[in-house]
Amino acid sequence: MSLGYGIVQLDVTIVNTALSSMGASLGGGVSALQWVVSSYTIAFAAFILTAGALGDRVGAKKVFMMGFALFTAASLGCALAPGAVSLIGARLMQGVGAAILVPNSLALLNHAYVEEKARARAVGIWAAGASLALTTGPLAGGALIALVGWRSIFLVNLPIGLAGLWLTWRYATETKPSSGRELDLLGQVSAIGSLGALAGALIEGGALGWSHPLVLGGFGAFAILGALFVSRERRAQQPMLPLSLFAHRMFALTSTVGLLVNVAFYGMIFVLSLYFQQINGLSPLATGLAFLPMMGAVLPMNLLAARAAERFGARWIIASGAAIAAAGCLLLLGITRGTSYWLMLTPLLAIGAGLGLLVPPLTSTLLGSVEKARSGIAAGVLNATRQTGSVIGVALFGSLIGRVNAFIPGARASLLISAAILAGAAVLISIVGRKE
Repeated sequence: MSLGYGIVQLDVTIVNTALSSMGASLGGGVSALQWVVSSYTIAFAAFILTAGALGDRVGAKKVFMMGFALFTAASLGCALAPGAVSLIGARLMQGVGAAILVPNSLALLNHAYVEEKARARAVGIWAAGASLALTTGPLAGGALIALVGWRSIFLVNLPIGLAGLWLTWRYATETKPSSGRELDLLGQVSAIGSLGALAGALIEGGALGWSHPLVLGGFGAFAILGALFVSRERRAQQPMLPLSLFAHRMFALTSTVGLLVNVAFYGMIFVLSLYFQQINGLSPLATGLAFLPMMGAVLPMNLLAARAAERFGARWIIASGAAIAAAGCLLLLGITRGTSYWLMLTPLLAIGAGLGLLVPPLTSTLLGSVEKARSGIAAGVLNATRQTGSVIGVALFGSLIGRVNAFIPGARASLLISAAILAGAAVLISIVGRKE
């Protein structure tokens, strides 16, 4: 199960170190690179809730193995992709595989460890493995690109995927299928359609102009499909996204904060990856090393966050983490071509530390805001909203830096937006959360 979650997190960060190499090899400009990143997260965000329901309906082991097989096959497709369009398609299938892996890995862990303490330890190992993959992704990607080329970052998934499939087949026991759990297919179609339309409008807006008919059409399609999705979820007997969850103030609040944080964090990873490589001329390996302190700060702050939340309250720790990350973004506002990495180090550490500090209490607070019987779907909603934030961040910030001769102004605008979003999240959880 740790391999299943870890391989998903690995691909979130490892691809960013290869962006410049992919662009040079396949062409297509910044918008094509945005689609390479966003196609994965769109599928991840849109399918994760349905994937959990599918595991409940036919058995989590079967579905988990299907997800591992799909992710592994799609990784091979990415490595062999002859052009940008085929790479984007393979990344989309990777995202579907990722969406299947995450909820069903937790379902199988919950099934395997009946005793509460043993289950808590297992989930801790599961989460730690993912944090390790997230941290080592940029460095491992940079090293592989330097030694073999960018296609190797996808080939590394093959042995992991095969090992995961064998271990699951050999050791995991199947969960009891629940024939009463229905799949919300109309909700699923409208969800991926609306999210894809929004991402497309944001990505192409930077290249075509915000008043271009295709961009306006994308925003219009997002509005129509989004309204269809909400209408469907209100009326469905077994909705993909139970809107009643948002009647809980703290659930709605923490879901919103999760979305805002990911807009800022993953959007900035995309921008900084291109800044290090295309503007400052760093190699992929040097870029991986540049990200190491920021990513490395996440895990120790994850471990500190639980004790800090017990002492000072989860709401204040979430707000503190968001404020620290916002301060890091503001400290980077002076970047220009050739800015010394050592001047950027402290702000990068602040951004990573802020994220690491806020995520555990955010997750715990969200899960504690609903009854235990709905904790699985609540966790799925949090994952979906955070991945949606990632899609928006990469699409929006990429459009700001993608215009001709606009990279540095676009990067500064992205940093300013990130700081405002994170500061807003801190204020939101501090003031609105106090009324709970």
